Amino acid sequence: MDERDWLAERFQEHRPRMRAVAYRMLGSVSEADDAVQETWIRLSRSTAGAIDNLEAWLVTAVGRVALNMLRSRRTRREEPLGTHLPDPIVDRADGVDPEHEALLADSVGLALFVVLETLTPAERLAYVLHDMFSVPFDEIGAILGRSPDATRQLASRGRRRIRDADPATDADTAAQQEVVKAFLAAARDGDFDTLVAVLDPDIVRRVDTGSGILAEVSGAENVARRAMAASLLGLDVRAALVNGAPGWVSLLDGKVFSVAALTLRNGRITEIDILLDPVRLTRLDLTRLDG
Repeated sequence: MDERDWLAERFQEHRPRMRAVAYRMLGSVSEADDAVQETWIRLSRSTAGAIDNLEAWLVTAVGRVALNMLRSRRTRREEPLGTHLPDPIVDRADGVDPEHEALLADSVGLALFVVLETLTPAERLAYVLHDMFSVPFDEIGAILGRSPDATRQLASRGRRRIRDADPATDADTAAQQEVVKAFLAAARDGDFDTLVAVLDPDIVRRVDTGSGILAEVSGAENVARRAMAASLLGLDVRAALVNGAPGWVSLLDGKVFSVAALTLRNGRITEIDILLDPVRLTRLDLTRLDG
């Protein structure tokens, strides 16, 4: 095996971790793959023999690439402004596919990405690399051109916003799925009182249509009314795991209409995040839902 083949083999070993870093930074599977590919180009042009810790080098390198992509995305005029939902990772309701496990470590639900989108690119990098991947502050600071102390402050700001906006969620997946079943059944049957009963009084429902702005509705009764209205569309609703959390995929005339992910606390639904952008929905890999 020559040096390039050896390097390619080592690179493939670390690819899942690099994709996980890039996905958390960018919220896009396709852009994450682009970032990983760019990292390979940078590695192949480097003096690999001088790299002491290849895994650490790759993680920081893909973080740097993702940071540049995130900054570029926010400055391009053609990109819609505002917050958006990430590309959801969809699995069958009975379990996460092994290929998705690295992407979904640390319970990176859609609701968490909404908060990540509010961070500056530097805060997001510092939080993701340090808190999720244990990269030292001096290495992150080298990417950002800041001191370790300044980088620590960036991660701290990101951590506070995450903690304030994303308190602990219910961990019992089976219990969560029962709540989801009750919600879908009540919506289908037009049972308004049962719908309201499974919703937190302060629930927030966010919908991403691709406009660049998340349409938000809050309050159990308001969300219940919209759920009942959606049930009249004749959708084929299939239970699923969306970013590792209970949710569903809705089909209309055999085509994907929407993907929804839920957040539950204390046995009630506190957040519903719905991707309704037809362009992005066509790009999703839903083959694991077959059958």
